[in-house]
Amino acid sequence: MLIEWPKREPEPTKYWLSTLSAETKIRDLVRMAKHRWIIERDYEELKQELGLGHFEGRGWRGFHHHATLCIAAYGFLVAERSRFSPSARAGQLELSSPEAPQDFRPRGAAGPHGATSSLVHRHAAHDDRPDFAAAA
Repeated sequence: MLIEWPKREPEPTKYWLSTLSAETKIRDLVRMAKHRWIIERDYEELKQELGLGHFEGRGWRGFHHHATLCIAAYGFLVAERSRFSPSARAGQLELSSPEAPQDFRPRGAAGPHGATSSLVHRHAAHDDRPDFAAAA
């Protein structure tokens, strides 16, 4: 039996029963007991963030495919998170993006006179119409 009794608590807070051998080191026993929390957190993230809990099919094969894709997405997410330092993941480090050119204007943005263009420019992100305010 493993018992967790924090120093400031009047009595133990958690208990674990173990079937491991008596030769198991206490450090390994504690690691195994605490590892459950990591598994539960990962499972909750799979259900809430990646859609594992959204399966509404009826067959094992469909559920297996759905679960496999969710777990693959989670593996990708973990791999992407590991690319950055913990301070970057916590929002303490700001990641920069390349500067946009000065003449850049996103498609659908207001023209120089504040009105959006009703014309669709397939290849150009700037306004090709003449400047009527300058001509008036």
